[in-house]
Amino acid sequence: MFKNYFKTAWRNILNNKFYAIINIAGLTVGLTFGLLILLWVNDEFSFDGFNKKAANIYQIDAQIGTGSSKQIWGGVPAPIGMHAVKDVPEVVSSVRIGQNYNYSVFRYKDKLLPGGNYGAFYTEPSLFKIFDFKLLKGDINKPFPDLHSIIITESTAKRFFGNADPIGKVLLADNKDNYTVAGVLADFPENSSFKADMLFSFEVVKKNFNNGYWKTAEQDWGDYFYQTFLLLRPGTSPRVVADKLTAIHRANQKETTVQYVMQSLQKIHLYNADGTPSGLQTVRIFLIVGILILIIACINYVNLSTARAMLRSKEVSVRKIIGAERTQLFAQFIVETALLFSIALVASFIAVKLLMPVYNNVSGKEMQFDLLDSNVWKVIGLTVVGTLIASSIYPAMLLSSFKPINALKGKLSLGVGNVVFRKTLVVTQFIFSIGLIISTLIINQQLKYIREKELGYDKSYVFSVGMGDIHKNYDGVRSELMSRPGVTDVTRAGDYIVNLGGSTGDTDWDGKETKRSFLIHPINVDKNYLNFFKLRFAEGSGFTGEKADSAHFILNETAVKEAGIKNPIGKRFKLHDWNGTIIGVVKDFHFASLKQKIEPAVFCYRPQDCWLMFVRTTGKDAPKAIRAVEEYSKKYNPAFPFKYDFMDDIYDSLYKSDVRSGTLFNVFAMIAVVISCLGLFGLVTYTAQVKVKEIGIRKVLGASVTNITAMISRDFLVLVALSLVIVTPIAWYAMAKWLQDYAYRIHIQWWVFALAGVSALIIAFVTISFQAVKAAMANPVKSLRSE
Repeated sequence: MFKNYFKTAWRNILNNKFYAIINIAGLTVGLTFGLLILLWVNDEFSFDGFNKKAANIYQIDAQIGTGSSKQIWGGVPAPIGMHAVKDVPEVVSSVRIGQNYNYSVFRYKDKLLPGGNYGAFYTEPSLFKIFDFKLLKGDINKPFPDLHSIIITESTAKRFFGNADPIGKVLLADNKDNYTVAGVLADFPENSSFKADMLFSFEVVKKNFNNGYWKTAEQDWGDYFYQTFLLLRPGTSPRVVADKLTAIHRANQKETTVQYVMQSLQKIHLYNADGTPSGLQTVRIFLIVGILILIIACINYVNLSTARAMLRSKEVSVRKIIGAERTQLFAQFIVETALLFSIALVASFIAVKLLMPVYNNVSGKEMQFDLLDSNVWKVIGLTVVGTLIASSIYPAMLLSSFKPINALKGKLSLGVGNVVFRKTLVVTQFIFSIGLIISTLIINQQLKYIREKELGYDKSYVFSVGMGDIHKNYDGVRSELMSRPGVTDVTRAGDYIVNLGGSTGDTDWDGKETKRSFLIHPINVDKNYLNFFKLRFAEGSGFTGEKADSAHFILNETAVKEAGIKNPIGKRFKLHDWNGTIIGVVKDFHFASLKQKIEPAVFCYRPQDCWLMFVRTTGKDAPKAIRAVEEYSKKYNPAFPFKYDFMDDIYDSLYKSDVRSGTLFNVFAMIAVVISCLGLFGLVTYTAQVKVKEIGIRKVLGASVTNITAMISRDFLVLVALSLVIVTPIAWYAMAKWLQDYAYRIHIQWWVFALAGVSALIIAFVTISFQAVKAAMANPVKSLRSE
């Protein structure tokens, strides 16, 4: 029986090659991009899921500040991890992780290489007990035999040692400290929130601790630097643990207002520290887009199958007359759909395999389309079953329901309901397509706004270099650089202006209210830093380079507002242990992503703590300026590779994920339109076939090609226009929600919807008119000679 179904289905495909090709092409494109999107979504949702204890692992976050300046940090003081295990019964184990900024390069024999893309970290042996990271070589119970032990990943081992056994080999860090490889770690999974290239013992942090205020690292309650994870006992309330840790901290540091919160490991990747979604919204949008593309492909198949139902009515009727039951006919049409679907699925597998490298490059992933991977088959299974059911059931029910007598007499009609249903599907299809076009236009507008927005400073043609030992000879190097071609100015600082990192609440000022506190971003600068970046003063003046400047501060407008300081010039301000005077207020400038509101910042004259040199050049002479700086870098830092970064590149990296999302949206919108147009093309072809005699009569009576093309096109274009009317408010609401992620954003303009609508109408008209004109130009004699 099945063999007969298959043979009949195959013959039907061969006899209707044109429609088969359209159906297979639509399903292939839909399945290909639907699978690509859903594989990406599955990867995002799978983060940290490889950890068997993930449900009981939590990161401790610290809530700092009050009022509008309240923030939640992912770093906490070192003692919290120790006290959690010691004094909180609900905690099974803890691990502290802190980035190792002490070393930049490592040497093995003649190889001098950086640590890697993910960096080096200090950590504790409990890392391997809490997380399921695989230690391939080494003792999991004692991974760091001594303070000079280091654990490296497989990739790092290959970079330094090739295929040789790395255990026992010595790496020289920054030409000063030797570390012996004591373990080799399997490369961290791509879907791990924590990744590293090298791991050092946390005991090194304790041994090298040097702070005049706190005695030891285990007593330092002021440095919120360490990412700390806790393994809780099953059934434990995270809130109870957080409250106990808060009480412990406040008992050891009386004046603090810190409040600890717990963040589940399962809600780190796509969430902010306060539990609000960050990347989750983007993942949900892409999930919806993937499903929509699959739905559009299904609609194509359903539309074309139901539209062509009348052409197959006599075939169905003959089968019924000779004894075929409805269930058999139903099965026949399901097999036909399955056969078409199987061809499309094989083609889509090949396409996904070929497109995966390009897709990974655009999306920033390292996914593999491995048909032996069970996770891949989960996505494929859900996609295939869902799409097959959606595209096969209704056409099979319709085609198997014909009444033989009416069909053979030529009196069969699909009825008003089926025509309306088909038109509804066309409208639905273009609602999705136009919605994606609108979303793409708005996303691109926002990204353009980000690139072109006035930031409050000038970063053009500025590149940075880590100074190293140039620091000791900075004044002489700057003086010589200023005379070199292509160099227009030089300054130094302790951080990047495009993305200030650290913040503190350890401040005081004249008139400070008892319970008032806020977080401020300090940045150590040289005397000409503000002029270099062309920051504008609201009042006061800048640093002069005099010794007295070490007791001077310059605040931004937001800092003055948050502190509530009236007439700030000359007022006392204290940062940590530095008591000083406010000498200037700069106008607010954007020193972080535009997703964040401008926060308080303070400039301190601390040239001795500036480790970055900034050089301004011109577009034409940038290579000369870079070569000049490289000369001095090699002279003063011969053991370190020369590396520089342009501020524009660092700024762009803040929006890398947004740019990727925008690029992918462009592609997906185009794919949705292509699939919709494929279906529209098939429907117009069918309409022209059904109305071939009507077209012939109209031509004989004098109708022009334009009249006939308009007649065929009118109904379809009305449906596209209706789609625009329906989707406009939906798309406006969805994109308004998306834009809420940005503190600084565009206003959605009416012309976006008009442009999307006009584009859709033009694309639809071009698709329709190709076949409509062909039908209108056909010789009417051929269509009417049988009458």
